[in-house]
Amino acid sequence: MNVQYVKWDYDQMGIVATVELSEPTENVVAWQRFLPTGPVALLPLTSTLSSLVWSITTKEAKRLLKVPEEEFVDELNRALWKVYPKNNLVESGMKALQQLLEQFSLQTGVSRQLQPSVLKIVEGSRAAFPLGFGHSASYVANRVALIGDAAHRVHPLAGQGVNLGFGDVCLLVKLLEETLRDGSILGDIQYLSKYETLRQRHNVPTMLAIDALHRLYKGTAPPIILARSLGLQLINAIGPVKKILMNHASDSRIIQ
Repeated sequence: MNVQYVKWDYDQMGIVATVELSEPTENVVAWQRFLPTGPVALLPLTSTLSSLVWSITTKEAKRLLKVPEEEFVDELNRALWKVYPKNNLVESGMKALQQLLEQFSLQTGVSRQLQPSVLKIVEGSRAAFPLGFGHSASYVANRVALIGDAAHRVHPLAGQGVNLGFGDVCLLVKLLEETLRDGSILGDIQYLSKYETLRQRHNVPTMLAIDALHRLYKGTAPPIILARSLGLQLINAIGPVKKILMNHASDSRIIQ
């Protein structure tokens, strides 16, 4: 397909690996920490294994790929556990919001899972890939449809890349089945165009929101940190808003 493709680079790489945790746990919750250099996330696989996605500058990623595995694990644990100085502006702002939410009987806190500690990485699992934004202006052509990373590319910080791809697949399968039921030729552009329209209506706003989050979390100025902290606290406290965002993120309308 000869289509226009909008893209830009984040000058970051995502280091991926399968890691073994120091202690067996229930390990059913995905865990993510936002650092000045980028987010580090652990996604549960088993009671002792998790999948690592560590977003970091390209220069630092290349260095971390070369260090011995033991040194890599030490640096990863420092990233997971390092304590940063608290800012008075952020702390006072969060405390004021908590008091306000309590007056309206809104939830102000959640049970926190301590960040895990990594014992080692599975041999041969460490790799990295460049991070950036990319979107195809068109998803379809004559009897051709783009899905997943072929159509769009996002930063992994929100874990939405796979959800966008699943949403593409679910809708495309649904419309191909509809094509056959209607007695049309498989790959009819009328049905493929419907796929393109519906998926772009969902994907583009989601992708732009992820890009905005990436840029927001790159900021280290106290007012920016306060703004994003207040925003997350409000979303967590207001159930209907939280549910809407979760449903959109899971692409539940398509999967159903």
